Amino acid sequence: MLITFEGIDGSGKTTQLRLLKEYLEERGRKVIAIREPGGTVFSENIRELLLYSEENISPRAELLLFESARAHLVETLIKPAIEEGSIVLCDRFYDSTMAYQGYGRGIPLEEVKSCNMTATGGLVPTLTFYLKLDLDESRQRAKYRQHDRIEQSGNDFFERVIEGFAKIAEAEPRRIIVIDASGSIGATSIAIRNHVKRIL
Repeated sequence: MLITFEGIDGSGKTTQLRLLKEYLEERGRKVIAIREPGGTVFSENIRELLLYSEENISPRAELLLFESARAHLVETLIKPAIEEGSIVLCDRFYDSTMAYQGYGRGIPLEEVKSCNMTATGGLVPTLTFYLKLDLDESRQRAKYRQHDRIEQSGNDFFERVIEGFAKIAEAEPRRIIVIDASGSIGATSIAIRNHVKRIL
C-alpha cells in the first residue's frame, strides 16, 4: 500500500506523515516513510541539484530530473516494500510533478502525465492526502525558513500550483482526499487517521 501526501510548502505534509507513521506502527504495521525527491542516495543527490543548484535549470530538465529520482525510488524501494507487505508513506509523489511542472511551469499536462507513468511503471497511490492551504498562510508559516530554488519561484507560480492541485483532486475524488490544513496539527491528524482506518 502506498499513501502519499501532497500540498504546497508549509501545509504540514512532513509532520502529518510522521504522525501517521507513529499511529500505524503502534498498531503493529510495518511502515516505510520516504520523501520525494529523495529516499535513496541516488535520488537524494538529484534532490540536491533540483533544490540548491545555481544553474538555470529549464522546466523540462527539471521535470526529467524529478522523474529520474522517482524512477529509481520506485524500482529500488517503493515496489519491493509494497511486495513485502509494508505500508509506504511518501512526502510528495507524481501529483506534485503535475501541479508544479505542469500547471506551475506550463509543461503540457499530457507530457507530464506520460513522464509520470513511465517513471512509476504505472504505480498509483492507494490513497493521497492533499493538505490544502492558501498561499498567504503558506508564506507566513515558512517566513523564517531558508527558501530553496523552487520555493523562490514567485507568487504567480504558486497560485498556478494551488489551482493545479485543486483540479487534480477534483479529477480523482476517490483517491485524493482534500484535508483543510489551516487548522491545528491534531485536528488534521485525526482527519487523516479516520480516512486511513477505512482502507486498513
